Amino acid sequence: MAPTRAEPFNDSSALVDFVINQGNGVKGLSEMGLKALPRQYIQPLEERMCMINIKAQESIPIIDMSNPDDPEGFFQIVNHDVPVEVLENVKDATYKFFGLAAEVKNKYSKEHSLSNNVRFGTSFTPQAEKALEWKDYLSLFYVS
Repeated sequence: MAPTRAEPFNDSSALVDFVINQGNGVKGLSEMGLKALPRQYIQPLEERMCMINIKAQESIPIIDMSNPDDPEGFFQIVNHDVPVEVLENVKDATYKFFGLAAEVKNKYSKEHSLSNNVRFGTSFTPQAEKALEWKDYLSLFYVS
């Protein structure tokens, strides 16, 4: 079934202001209880993924870090020596971050973040995309 359009954001600038400039992100849109997607999020037919060409896999490929010369696209890393507690703390902190008010999250957007190491956003380049991406992200850059 093809997605239908939502009416509250017929004006692109209002949507960009709400999602990006105010920092509400896609989470803010989803919390509005929209019955349909804003048209800016609907991929043109020629850009949509063809489900016929997708190959099913029984599991996520595993890349063992003891053999770093064996990459396989989408993967799960094992034997990385990061304690499970650290991974759980990162997940908890990220969950809490996305629960913050839009004004607080927006302080970490690409345009406002005081640090190049932390970025909050939604689409990567909304001005250049044919359709906006239905996602919010928090990027944490670490350089040893």
